[in-house]
Amino acid sequence: MDTFIPKTFTIPKLSGISAKNIEEHLKLYEGYVNNANLILKKIKDSKEDEGKNAYALAELGRRFSFEFDGMRNHEYYFHSLEGGPARLPLGNTLTYAIEKEWGSIDHFIDRFKTIAMTRGVGWAILYYDKESDHLLTSWVEEQHIGQLTGLSPILCLDMWEHAYVYDYPTSEKKNYIEAFFANLNWEVIEENFKKAK
Repeated sequence: MDTFIPKTFTIPKLSGISAKNIEEHLKLYEGYVNNANLILKKIKDSKEDEGKNAYALAELGRRFSFEFDGMRNHEYYFHSLEGGPARLPLGNTLTYAIEKEWGSIDHFIDRFKTIAMTRGVGWAILYYDKESDHLLTSWVEEQHIGQLTGLSPILCLDMWEHAYVYDYPTSEKKNYIEAFFANLNWEVIEENFKKAK
């Protein structure tokens, strides 16, 4: 298998999220990519004697989900900030799907912000379930515990302290959530939804 390559993101100056925070956050993302690659290499090397390395292989497999999901979640997150803020256009397919589930865009955003305020570290994620044709929201502990199997992420909000620590103390994470939505490029989220369908 080829190794994963860190993606690059063109993120403009943001309102309420500093360039320093983005710079440090991107370093962390690259760490997930590097660790995912390292684990895959160690798994490959350990398979030469699976019986002897059974415990190590099990631990590597467990750790891989943490690193891999950390990599992918961050790719959704950073991509949603590219291109500058853009509103969700009225009457498009994502708007219709959100209104069908929550009654209005505002109700959905309120619901999503409530999930993002969950105590602990993790992610607030909006998914699309192709099988049922529904949007679902969920809190994902850390970045891999509670992922909804088979569903495509549409919107990912990082709620680990590293996502906002240079700009806000932990007691002000609500301000970080507001800043994220102020900078969100809804056109990217709409594109994620179209790809998921």
